[in-house]
Amino acid sequence: MEHPESGAGPTPAPSHDEPPGMRRRDLLGYAASAPLISAAAGLGGLAAPSSARAAILPMTPPDTTDLVDIGDAVTVTALPTMPLVKVSNLGNGRVRLELPRFESGQGIATAAAMMLADKLGLPLNAVEVGSADASPELMFNQLTGGSSSVRSLHAGMPLIGGLATGSANAVVGQRVTRLDALDIVTGRKKFTLDQAVPDAKPTMVCRPPTINGQFVRINNTTAVMGMPGVLGIAPIPATNGIVPTPPGVAVMAETFGQAWAAVNALDVTWTAGAVAGESNASIQQKLKSALLPFLLPPLGALTVEGEFEFAAVSHCPMETECAIADVRADRAEIWSGLQSPIVTQQAVAADLGLPLDKVKVHAVPSGGSFGRRLFWDATLQAVQISKALGRPCRLMYHRTDDMRHGRVRPPMFHRARATMLLGQVISFEQRIAGVRLDTRHGFGEMLGAAAIALPNGFPQTVGNFAIEQVMFKTMVSSPYNFGVTTKLLTPVAMDINTCSYRSVHIQPSRMVEEILVDEMARALHKDPVAFRLEYLRLPRARAVLKAVAEAAQWGKAMPAGFAQGVGVHQESKSFTACIVEIDARVPTDIKVTRATIAIDVGTPINPSGIEAQMQGGLCESISIVLTAGLHIQNGLPLEGSYSQYHFARMKNYPKDVKVIIMPPTSGEAIGGLGEVGLSASSGAIANAYARATGRKPRSFPLNFPVDFTPIPPGKLPTPVVVPVPH
Repeated sequence: MEHPESGAGPTPAPSHDEPPGMRRRDLLGYAASAPLISAAAGLGGLAAPSSARAAILPMTPPDTTDLVDIGDAVTVTALPTMPLVKVSNLGNGRVRLELPRFESGQGIATAAAMMLADKLGLPLNAVEVGSADASPELMFNQLTGGSSSVRSLHAGMPLIGGLATGSANAVVGQRVTRLDALDIVTGRKKFTLDQAVPDAKPTMVCRPPTINGQFVRINNTTAVMGMPGVLGIAPIPATNGIVPTPPGVAVMAETFGQAWAAVNALDVTWTAGAVAGESNASIQQKLKSALLPFLLPPLGALTVEGEFEFAAVSHCPMETECAIADVRADRAEIWSGLQSPIVTQQAVAADLGLPLDKVKVHAVPSGGSFGRRLFWDATLQAVQISKALGRPCRLMYHRTDDMRHGRVRPPMFHRARATMLLGQVISFEQRIAGVRLDTRHGFGEMLGAAAIALPNGFPQTVGNFAIEQVMFKTMVSSPYNFGVTTKLLTPVAMDINTCSYRSVHIQPSRMVEEILVDEMARALHKDPVAFRLEYLRLPRARAVLKAVAEAAQWGKAMPAGFAQGVGVHQESKSFTACIVEIDARVPTDIKVTRATIAIDVGTPINPSGIEAQMQGGLCESISIVLTAGLHIQNGLPLEGSYSQYHFARMKNYPKDVKVIIMPPTSGEAIGGLGEVGLSASSGAIANAYARATGRKPRSFPLNFPVDFTPIPPGKLPTPVVVPVPH
């Protein structure tokens, strides 16, 4: 049977009128021991007598995100153009909002409608929400990312639309079904490839056998052109703009099935890509060697440390990358799911040599994104194909293309160490090396993106390095008073197609910290929840942890092979905690059987939407902690389908999930949500694994076999034909 960790037991949390992390009974001990800690930490000198007890040391330096985070920056830069956001009076008491953010399943369209209904004093069914076309006048106000959309729209709602404010309506805070839910489940919702664009012909692309291999020649053009339905073949012109055009040879046909067959029939000569010889192991070794070792700890100090590997991760949204482009000599029109439509419009206009007002970009709601659609690779490819073949192009990436030649969350290597003296934590150090994150989308407009991309053609630029560091510092936080706290990111320039991924730096960084928090508690013989309550910096963090500990019956006895795990997280002005239970009797087939999650977003807009986001975050945590990752071998991911990339299915999701939405926090602004749901649940799953198996989790995903036959490089899998009964 498994029992709570032995030791001192729960420690009373500080009262709210005391300095964070400090209790009155510690003041005398702190005054006496501080000089000894300083001497030991700074000079490696003698440790203080073991009978002394140090006070909890506040985080030093203060966390950047306590002062400003990415959501604050987005909100401030968006406010000046909020009056330009379009709200139309449709008559009969109805209005339409042209949403300047990208709806890809997060529910932001519904949240925006609720806030607008409250502003105007209208019932929710009187508010219609559409997607705004690329609107350069909105400047920084049409970029979707950083869990900032509802935050910035909430702050800007008094300025939106120029319509008079109505009487209070109290829609905000009510449970509301998503506005598009019925259309989604009945198949009426129109995604990119559903757009009725006359004569837009199905198009697919033959890809190289390695990442970013370059086109040389087609060896059998005549034979493939003679295949049924084939309308045209075109090497996609290599470009070196802000976002280089991914390499490939496009085939346009009457049907996607015919394009698929022709792609597989092509015989193309390619040069090897820049990472042609790389594998997961060689990439991890390069990342590891980029990190400097830690200095020696103070004499007599106790350390807990570890090294952690993270494989590349695919965004793998249900809707693969796709776009429709109709390019004419004097104009172009585009339909695609886009998180950054303004810079897309500007980049396409520059590429085609057209005036900006001759390029119309429709941002279409998407079936998932997770950060992938910050870039417009598919759009640019569709534009190039339409221009080359003289027809409107309906481009679809195959799932294999998306996983192998699309963008990924960068592989990462972490080294972390906690140092304890006199029974207290005096420092926490974390060093992260990752394949550089491509940030050339900038802040959603051309000028910034172009500056970040200079000089063109390099995997890493000064601007890209700077933006990644800014993202890291304004998104990755710590909820604990662990004394001197450092988190350093070292990007490594490799020519792999990377992109922001939901919680891109945050989830791995915070999961590593949560794993070491459990290991610190074990080293000090303390219960993991009690240890966290002792060191958490802020009352809201302690509140969510207490809520889940009570609801999940933390510390209850469990059979051998079963265990609970806990994680806490703060991000984007929101706080969350999670306790999971897992069945690890078969360590290679771990099941999360129960989850309890508490979330404090300051001001809840739509509780139903909040629950959906937290459940989605849990599903993603189950996936990327336990089973989902990419095996890069000889410069190409092996995974090429959902059957090979082991993202969680419904059978992997626990039947018992409880989401506790904390009451509105007085005086607190609304917090972010989209990315907030990953880190606490990831830490909880990893910690439950450690408690159930006795193994320290160090390489992710934890269960990562190549249990499939890879699709041959440069090919698409054979289509599955389901016979239709007569």
